[in-house]
Amino acid sequence: MASLRSTPSTLLARSRPRGVKAASLIFAPCGRSLAHVADHHHPSTSADASSVRVKPFLLEDLVAEGTSEEKLPQFVLSRKAGFLPRQTPLEHLPKQFETLDSLLKRMTIRQYDANGKQSGDGLLAKGEFGDAVQRELKLGGIEDKAVNQAIASGNQQLLSALFRDYCFATSAYLLEPTDQSYRKTGFYSPGRDHLPAQLAVPLTKLADALGHQPFMEYASSYALVNYKFRDPAYTGGEAGRYSFDNMDLIRSFEDPYGSERGFILVHIVMVSFSGQALSATEDALVAAGERDLVRFEEAMSRLLDTYRKINIAMETMWARSKPSDYLKFRSFIFGTAPKEGNPMFPKGVVYEGTGDKTARYFRGESGANDSLVPLLDNLLEITAALPANELTKTLRDFRSYRPKTQREYLESLEARATAAGVKDFALGPAGSAKAKALYLLMVDQVREFRNRHWMFAREYIIKQTTFEYATGGSKMLSYLPHNLGVVLSFLDESYAAFTHKDDAELKARGEHKLLDEVHEAGKRAGVQHRVLLREVEKLKQDAEAKEKEGDPLYKGRGMLGEQRDDGRGWVGADGVG
Repeated sequence: MASLRSTPSTLLARSRPRGVKAASLIFAPCGRSLAHVADHHHPSTSADASSVRVKPFLLEDLVAEGTSEEKLPQFVLSRKAGFLPRQTPLEHLPKQFETLDSLLKRMTIRQYDANGKQSGDGLLAKGEFGDAVQRELKLGGIEDKAVNQAIASGNQQLLSALFRDYCFATSAYLLEPTDQSYRKTGFYSPGRDHLPAQLAVPLTKLADALGHQPFMEYASSYALVNYKFRDPAYTGGEAGRYSFDNMDLIRSFEDPYGSERGFILVHIVMVSFSGQALSATEDALVAAGERDLVRFEEAMSRLLDTYRKINIAMETMWARSKPSDYLKFRSFIFGTAPKEGNPMFPKGVVYEGTGDKTARYFRGESGANDSLVPLLDNLLEITAALPANELTKTLRDFRSYRPKTQREYLESLEARATAAGVKDFALGPAGSAKAKALYLLMVDQVREFRNRHWMFAREYIIKQTTFEYATGGSKMLSYLPHNLGVVLSFLDESYAAFTHKDDAELKARGEHKLLDEVHEAGKRAGVQHRVLLREVEKLKQDAEAKEKEGDPLYKGRGMLGEQRDDGRGWVGADGVG
């Protein structure tokens, strides 16, 4: 049996893509470690895969090699925490940031007293946050020196908390006029196009230090570093201390105890299973490379169980974040991109005091920044099937809005899955009927995830507004169906490889339930794809009709010329990567 650790050239001679020379892929002796890619950009082609260099990346391996955990970034990946930060997010900032902390506590639209009773309206409810920032935060103040000291200290937990809080302040400042307009009229209006230096300078420094975009992101600010435990030692339920009822928010725009809490914390519950997902992914990858069917089947079975938990958690969004509440805080998670066509920021945003006077454009907070789906896309080699078009380019751009460790790992995984031939091993003659079945059901988990997002978007955004951009800046009516359609086609084609011989083999092994699930998934793919095409065409026709009824100056924009129904919103992240 070939070993990925000891004889990479033997493995690659058997499993490498056509056109890739064995000597061009260098695997360090890192066992089952995660890895990162150097000099690697688009690993879906064999020419790009030839530049892969792999070395240890997983927290457990890095610490075992002698690396100090304190020096590792918060989002170093591990089999325990997965894509979550390695330390519990810091709730309280040092005293030097008491002014910033006060502003963020006072800004939330619904204010509560120490007993948890609603006590009035916050700064954002009254449209007073921007003025308060200008009045209370000063360039060159104590915060500036403290940010420099924090960066020099290398305290990753503190730096992550500061980045989160400056992101919240930035989005609140820029989008306050947009939200005020919506609350008063039902229409959006443009946001502020200049970010004052007292926010822009520290945010840019922190972003540079951490390797993030200087704008609110899903992982590094809004969601994955924005929770606290009621009982850190809680071990009940599937998710343990990450159980929904055991967590609260650190920061919020609208209501820390309402639907915004549900919106964010459901994502935390989902990502709490990512350690299990990473562990099974790495084990499946090594098994595929070594052509070890028993270990591959075991790892894929664990991966399937894990993603079923993730999809079950995702479904709870409907009950935990009310559809009628989503638009009450959605305004604040929009971005300033795309450069052409975003009516909220037609001129982009200038970051004052940074030395860069050009307008800047960033995508908003989006579930497309999450790494759960890209993990499967890359392991199963679905990414390689994406067509070369603008929508695929958008998808890859979304994947740049996540922590550096996750970006590098996903790039590495894409290249290593191609080199190991995961798809060919699972579906080809070297595999087994069970390996093939588990592979198909994993593709079906991607379908389920993307389809649920499409249902959310279809019912709670697209049918309610002609505003064409999601919070991440993609055009929902084209982007979401495109990604779902790719997965449905991929599943349909993969199911075609499941033969009568495979049926007989699974029956002989007593895997009757597994066999039924495979056929259900395969049949569903073709039917759902046809339904999707009809739905999109009908929604496009409806959108065109609505545009003709509105103000021609703003038609299709969902701003100023279209009345919204405040009784309906959307649950779930805008877009899926």
